[in-house]
Amino acid sequence: MRAATYSRTGPAAVVLSVIDMPDPKPASGEVVVRIHASGINPADVKRRAGWNGMRMAHPLVIPHCDGAGVIVQTGEGVSEERVGERVWLWNAQGGYGEAGRAFGTAAERIALPSEQAVRLSDKMSFEEGACLGVPGLTAWLLVLADGPVDGKTLLIQGAAGAVGHMALQVALHRKANVIAVVSSDAGAEHVGKIAQVATINRHTEDVAARVRELTDGKGAHRVIEVDLAANLETDIACLAAHGIIASYSCSSDPTPTLPYYKLADLGAVIRFVQGFRLTADQRKAANAMLTELSDAGALRPAIGASFPLTDIAQAHENMHSGTFGQTVLTLAAND
Repeated sequence: MRAATYSRTGPAAVVLSVIDMPDPKPASGEVVVRIHASGINPADVKRRAGWNGMRMAHPLVIPHCDGAGVIVQTGEGVSEERVGERVWLWNAQGGYGEAGRAFGTAAERIALPSEQAVRLSDKMSFEEGACLGVPGLTAWLLVLADGPVDGKTLLIQGAAGAVGHMALQVALHRKANVIAVVSSDAGAEHVGKIAQVATINRHTEDVAARVRELTDGKGAHRVIEVDLAANLETDIACLAAHGIIASYSCSSDPTPTLPYYKLADLGAVIRFVQGFRLTADQRKAANAMLTELSDAGALRPAIGASFPLTDIAQAHENMHSGTFGQTVLTLAAND
């Protein structure tokens, strides 16, 4: 099979290469999936770049934790009836537990545990399915990890981004009142393709003042946060008493300082969300919800750019281009 690999961290064009490798064989409890699309997430790019001191966890890595394709082989203990099933994948590379998995979805085939290959709705393309793992599971945690949101107000920072876009759809499906924060008119237009919700441009409007206006001074019950350090003061100003800030990233400052008493006076909770680290019960519930929404046509990941496997370095660089929607690799896998 053809696979993209790197053996040291650094710039995409320098460290990534496409090579021939032996086809994987399924171990007990595993399936082999012929990859049709490989989703690229910020975490994949950060690992490859060595961001924030990240080191190589394996001598050789095939990147990307998300993907979609068709099961072509099963290992011992897995029903052969799964052969031919369309699936989406989670935690194919990296993840948690010792050093995590070394070989991800930027390859024509992958062998991984059967439970990490989830049935893909017939209403979704492989490219869309390759965007369900990190963004979809993270969105579930952000919106629903602390209970139902029916009738509650959710403020989504970075609503035009991949996770924010997914969280918006999950929140609306669960009947929350959503306020979306974006950074441009184009971002507002991108959000508007999903639903007509209250949208705030953070560069041209006072976010806190607008949120108070939209909530009759009560504030948001839950804030979904893309960069805790950059937006914390705004989040506090927007938060209702006993509200929750659910944060899934803090790229601008990995070691933020928290204004303790401003948060304590609200009785606030900060939930630190990691989409790679769900409990078994959470993952079961999240997978079921993503399947439910997909089958209902209520979940549409946005594809911003698509590249062939041979252009993986360009695809990684595209992650910084500001394109709306997710970046994917499409693979013409061999039978």
